[in-house]
Amino acid sequence: MKFPKLHNAEELSGLVEEIGFLPFFANGIPGFSVEECTPSAYWFKEDVEGPWEWKGEIATKKKAAYGKLFRNRAGYVSRKWYPYLANYRRDGYDFDAHYEDGLSSMKDRQIMEYLERHGGCLSTELKSQGNYGKGGNKGFDTVVTRLQMQTYITVCDFEYRKDSRGQEYGWGIARYTLPEEWLGRHACSSRYGEEPETSFRRMVSHLEKILPEAEEEEIVRLLK
Repeated sequence: MKFPKLHNAEELSGLVEEIGFLPFFANGIPGFSVEECTPSAYWFKEDVEGPWEWKGEIATKKKAAYGKLFRNRAGYVSRKWYPYLANYRRDGYDFDAHYEDGLSSMKDRQIMEYLERHGGCLSTELKSQGNYGKGGNKGFDTVVTRLQMQTYITVCDFEYRKDSRGQEYGWGIARYTLPEEWLGRHACSSRYGEEPETSFRRMVSHLEKILPEAEEEEIVRLLK
């Protein structure tokens, strides 16, 4: 499949809805990324909104899940296919059971419990409550990446710092929440009735149709 060029958030959202999965950055499958589908005129240009700005708009409209979902790197998964990914990645566990079986760390649990109590939280707030930073705990990015990959948390927005004139600047700060709270429980649990491996094979089969020239091992590597 030859993917269209993207010029705005609406086009990006439509492509994600159509094909189900779209990594943000180039990967082992040529052409299969936001990076490769977006003309250079939309990257890092003053007064021009591009993929970095579009991701917040898509996340807040809840049209797709966004986060580190592909080999610890960012990308989108449509609402239709996110339940399959969640069923496979969670492997039959809700987070509490995952932790009780020794499959999640105390650091993971601290972030999950904080989000359960407070809802959506900026990454800066999560770092502060977990005492991450100089002289404190280490590995914050590793923990939140792991929880995103396992589909236990998701990005729901990006917020920007403002200067003295009220103008936004710098990189957007991610706001995290639980997928069940943001996308709805159905978006996370509707495939719980089938074996995780079945969900995985359904995703692979779907992407093989979308990406006929891709090697199966590349698709598998992307979804693992």
